[in-house]
Amino acid sequence: MALTKSKSYTLSLIFLSIFLLYLTLTCKLRQKNHDIPISNLEKPTFRQNIVMPTEHFTSKPQWFQLLQDEIKDKSTLKIGLVNLDDVSFFDYVGLHGAKNMETFDVKFPKVSNKIKWKDLFPEWIDEKEVSAKPTCPEIPMPVFEVYEELDVVVAKVPCKHVGVDGSRDVFRLQVNLVVANLLVRIGSWNKNPPVYAVFIGDCGPMWEIFRCEDMLLHEENLWVYKPELKRLKQKILVPVGSCQLARPFSEQEQESWKSYPASALDKTFHKKPREAYVTVIHSSEAYVCGAIALAQSIILTNSTRDLVLLADDSISPKSLHGLRAAGWKIKKIKRIRSPHAPKNAYNEWNYSKLRIWQLIEYDKVIFIDSDFVVFRNIDQFFSYPELSAAGNDGYIFNSGVMIIEPSKCKFQNLMNKRFEVGSYNGGDQGFLNEMFVWWHRWPTKLNTLKIFINSNHRNLPDDSYTVHYLGLKPWLCYEDYDCNWDKVESQIFASDSAHERWWKVYKKMSMELREYCALTPQMDARIIKWRRKAKKANFSDGHWRIQVKDPRRLSN
Repeated sequence: MALTKSKSYTLSLIFLSIFLLYLTLTCKLRQKNHDIPISNLEKPTFRQNIVMPTEHFTSKPQWFQLLQDEIKDKSTLKIGLVNLDDVSFFDYVGLHGAKNMETFDVKFPKVSNKIKWKDLFPEWIDEKEVSAKPTCPEIPMPVFEVYEELDVVVAKVPCKHVGVDGSRDVFRLQVNLVVANLLVRIGSWNKNPPVYAVFIGDCGPMWEIFRCEDMLLHEENLWVYKPELKRLKQKILVPVGSCQLARPFSEQEQESWKSYPASALDKTFHKKPREAYVTVIHSSEAYVCGAIALAQSIILTNSTRDLVLLADDSISPKSLHGLRAAGWKIKKIKRIRSPHAPKNAYNEWNYSKLRIWQLIEYDKVIFIDSDFVVFRNIDQFFSYPELSAAGNDGYIFNSGVMIIEPSKCKFQNLMNKRFEVGSYNGGDQGFLNEMFVWWHRWPTKLNTLKIFINSNHRNLPDDSYTVHYLGLKPWLCYEDYDCNWDKVESQIFASDSAHERWWKVYKKMSMELREYCALTPQMDARIIKWRRKAKKANFSDGHWRIQVKDPRRLSN
């Protein structure tokens, strides 16, 4: 009898355990089903008036109080969460217990891991569309109409390289573009109200997309922005990378804006922009003649923009007088050393170019190195956003000609980062490519490099807007021929037709300006030295045989 009771008791315990296990599994399954992500086509999940017990809530974070002060006409803030669930959101920003707030999960497919940065920024594209029109990989976006009533977008920024702004991460770019597109759409739908973005994470937002001038607050790993929507709209209408040519913003307005709801956003920002061409000379007067020829070439194209030249103390009063006479407005600067260049290297002080970001009296400037000559009017390229440039090698751009938007905070950020962020060539080009990883492609003919890998073809395209005179500069040679022919290591830069084009600009200069391109005894001696070496080596091109008639020649 006792044994029977014992068995019954044991069976009861087993059944009770099974029942409790069933209840536990059922609750977990329900919770799991509740957390299944919604489809992109469904309404977003939101949590209304999330309230924690008052004993868990001490005070509002500074950023949230700032937004409440900014958005005074809203009793409840509607917050979209990008790359962030609400649990992580509250853990990150310390909002446990905050009232009058709704959060929405912004759903979008994550960009494919197969898409690499080099796919967005290829070394070469078929600009003339001989074989096919260039295309870019797809960067998926949300269904924007679902989120039209948001006041704030909060995003967690992916970060593979902590502390370095120049991370080439496709997912990071996607998150930034999702936020930018959301803000512009919200502004369009709601008749241009102020909209706000909050970024959290070690890397922060991409400053190529979100301007530092629009930042309201930065504390540790949190940033708050109130973007100027018209400028932000320009950014989201350009291709996602240099995989396609960028186009003038006026063309984008006509085509791409058709997909955006009409609003006051499209009717603002039409004041005449302040624009200028700018070049920089420093450390010596070797490029004074080049800068004079550059100014004269721009003027010959009937440009209507200002010409601004930044010069350090190494440029003499006499040379400054000639530069002003050529058309430049002179601004004196203190040069900046390149921290990654060897001492006495050719690019030791090339970071002086960063001073162009201090020209805040202009909305945009096109920087051009002083060894360029402009042959066709390029004023139309002021309609492109920062940073637009022609491609170079790999996924980088050539900083010889580029458009930038001057800004005090950008300049300060560049200065602060110049020791931390490296440069592949020790100069400004390497550094700027790490700071502006998201750039926009200009056609190659806007920066035609005078370099010829194929020695059988030495003519430049007739439709080139500019020529970048690499190697020995034209004013350092006789007018009669390109002296790059006289040195084996320089022959890849030699072109008689390109040389002749520079001298056509020279011949249109006044006699006063030509004096600044005169040969010094040292320059003349160097030319003669290499002509003799070419003759001794009996170079097959035969340029050393040409009888020199250049009136600047100092010796027979």
